[in-house]
Amino acid sequence: MSDATYSLAATITGSDAPGLLDRLMAAVAGSDAEILDLEQTVVRGQLSIGLLVATAPESAMAVADHLAGTCARLGLSVAMSEGVGDNPTRYNRTIVTVLGRPLLTAHLATTARAIADLGGNIDRIRRLSRTPLTTVELWVSKVDAAQLRPALAQAAASAGFDVSVSAAGLARLGRRLVVMDVDSTLIQDEVIDLIAAHAGRQAEVAAITESAMRGELDFAESLRRRVGSLAGLPVGVLDEVRAAVRLTPGARTLVATLRDLGLSIGVVSGGFIEVVAPLAAELGITYARANELEVADGRLTGRIAGPIIDRAAKAATLREWAEAEHLPLARTIAIGDGANDLDMLAAAGLGIAFNAKPAVRASADTSLNVPYLDAVLFLLGLTREEVEAAAALRGAGRAH
Repeated sequence: MSDATYSLAATITGSDAPGLLDRLMAAVAGSDAEILDLEQTVVRGQLSIGLLVATAPESAMAVADHLAGTCARLGLSVAMSEGVGDNPTRYNRTIVTVLGRPLLTAHLATTARAIADLGGNIDRIRRLSRTPLTTVELWVSKVDAAQLRPALAQAAASAGFDVSVSAAGLARLGRRLVVMDVDSTLIQDEVIDLIAAHAGRQAEVAAITESAMRGELDFAESLRRRVGSLAGLPVGVLDEVRAAVRLTPGARTLVATLRDLGLSIGVVSGGFIEVVAPLAAELGITYARANELEVADGRLTGRIAGPIIDRAAKAATLREWAEAEHLPLARTIAIGDGANDLDMLAAAGLGIAFNAKPAVRASADTSLNVPYLDAVLFLLGLTREEVEAAAALRGAGRAH
């Protein structure tokens, strides 16, 4: 088809029913019209079809008449316009995912305004989920993700909804590596606080943590002091701590679905491998790295065995595992909540701040402020129906 080929655009709306597309296409089939573009949506029984066909100029009137007559017989409305050529190529495609509980019309207005202000155009919108939160995905052209991300992040933070901005294309498809923090991300707890509770030293550990948050101690020194307060605790306490750990809502669904997709998964933590490794094994997570507690004569010595897993080590771990999987960093996703995760979030192709501290939310590509970790799946373009169907298949497999 040449660029000068005559084309006819039609927008068809009305009540949905089985077989409508069959009858509409059959109405113009005799003209050998070529499909250039076709999209269909149904919202609560109301149909909308966008159709662009190429046809010879001498056939155009017949195509329009047949289409209009068929729509009239089917009780559908149609608006048509004549032109030349296909849709223009859409460059700089960007995916904008908007999430809210609830998601308000004001949130979409804010998003659309920010896109328009930067010269972007919304080409397509689809809903990904309705429960436990509402998620819509917008395909945007004519603006780069790097331009759009800061503008939308600021707008979303002010208006009280979540938004993710990522480049469309091959980096979003295919095999990827997902690396998660553990404490307050994969699980709801801070493991060192659980251990301190068994030692009766919660107040001491909390005071050290507060000092670190005020910037008086770096992470490594804070960890050494907190672990030092646990000296003499029987190592068997760690079994009780493991049993007390609570997964974040949606964590099991997230990991299981990522595995269904064939994605590689790792957890890296400033906590302790004695808790992290069994948890990773239970969930089927391939990679796990965390600090190791030194033990002597069946008791904690109050020291860390080996190097400390700090923010630099987390980023280095992401790179190491990506190399082991033969994946570029563009195909990695990092999820975390604290300052210790900042370097990892920055290094990843997509960094997700999950219920994070304000400084982390401001630095990450994407911020999720909902209690469900499996909301990450919507940022990958999955729908709620697809997630539930995958879970049903897993259940059927176990039953057999």
